[in-house]
Amino acid sequence: MKLSILNGPNLNMLGKRDPEQYGTETLEDIENLLIDTFPDHEMVFFQSNLEGELIEAIQSLLESDVDGVIVNFGGYSHSSVALRDALDLIELPVVEVHLSNIHAREEFRERTLTGAVADGIITGFGKQSYVLGVHALEKLVEEN
Repeated sequence: MKLSILNGPNLNMLGKRDPEQYGTETLEDIENLLIDTFPDHEMVFFQSNLEGELIEAIQSLLESDVDGVIVNFGGYSHSSVALRDALDLIELPVVEVHLSNIHAREEFRERTLTGAVADGIITGFGKQSYVLGVHALEKLVEEN
């Protein structure tokens, strides 16, 4: 199985940014966890702080051989209609993940625009949110 893992703004700062909310692992640590946990899967990782680059990464999936997508758009999850519209274009299973429990934080974080077009949202399990996201994608791909 080939999976695309798209990460948005400030996730490149994991390990330095608010460890109580996001843990002490870096984005590279999370990527290595996924590679080690799922050695039979091919993972394509992409991170950008720029909304337009994330939109282009999503649009490139229209002509790719990827089986499913995990997204963590950080703060853009709550505000970007453009990312939501781009996700709505692709006909692949999509799981949105969040390291922190977005429902236990500020009110504006409780709703995600991008999550509305995802197949599901996993939130609050730290780095394990990504592992659970891959398991969810496996089931979604298997069912299709």
